[in-house]
Amino acid sequence: MESHLTPLIQMKDIEKHFGSVIALAGVSVDLFAGECHCLLGDNGAGKSTFIKTMSGVYKPTKGEIMFEGRPMNFADPRDAISAGIATVHQHLAMIPLMSVSRNFFMGNEPLRKVGPMKFFDHDFANRVTMEEMRKMGINLRGPDQAVGTLSGGERQTVAIARAVYFGAKVLILDEPTSALGVRQTANVLSTIDKVRKQGIGVVFITHNVRHAMAVGDRFTVLNRGKTVGTAKRGDIAPEELQDLMAGGQELAALESSLGGTV
Repeated sequence: MESHLTPLIQMKDIEKHFGSVIALAGVSVDLFAGECHCLLGDNGAGKSTFIKTMSGVYKPTKGEIMFEGRPMNFADPRDAISAGIATVHQHLAMIPLMSVSRNFFMGNEPLRKVGPMKFFDHDFANRVTMEEMRKMGINLRGPDQAVGTLSGGERQTVAIARAVYFGAKVLILDEPTSALGVRQTANVLSTIDKVRKQGIGVVFITHNVRHAMAVGDRFTVLNRGKTVGTAKRGDIAPEELQDLMAGGQELAALESSLGGTV
């Protein structure tokens, strides 16, 4: 990304304290339109706290959030969503026995007026759902297909397509491939690529270096609430990224003390 462009979102020196516990200690990440910025780290690295701060769940103890060049202070997640920051969580908020189109429009139901009454507009919802899923490379049997009959990767794609349709400028994906098989993972990574090409900024949280390298433009590694490295695609090898994520010098010291390979 060129330095003169204004990032969609900038997280500057973010700290988050929970009493005496420092969950984030001065983390800085920015994201540009049409970019996939991968946030990597092991369990306890601070990834979840960071994205909850980015999406309005937590207020930072210190630091500044800039959105499209303006300082922002999100009151809550709805405030962040209204600004165009959408989060797709690992555990999707979907109702398995409900149709894909119903899940797609859940909370944003299109209504059709018939006399004094208003009803869910099935025709509009079905048409939009089929079209948006086609754009993402998923051909449904029909809009009335139950979400529970879709694969894990297809359900992730429904959630991503829904966020894009409702105006997301920044899409935060929280470990979307962690519980998926190879084919399903490929579907999700393909969807991320399609979304990026639409000019949406993607924050891809993962602990899988291979998945990150497949779609990432930049990579930031967190460890114990601190940034331990940031690199662009082409400037870092998968092995180096894995080493950063695993602890770098700490891992090397452990390997030496055990007299073998960790």
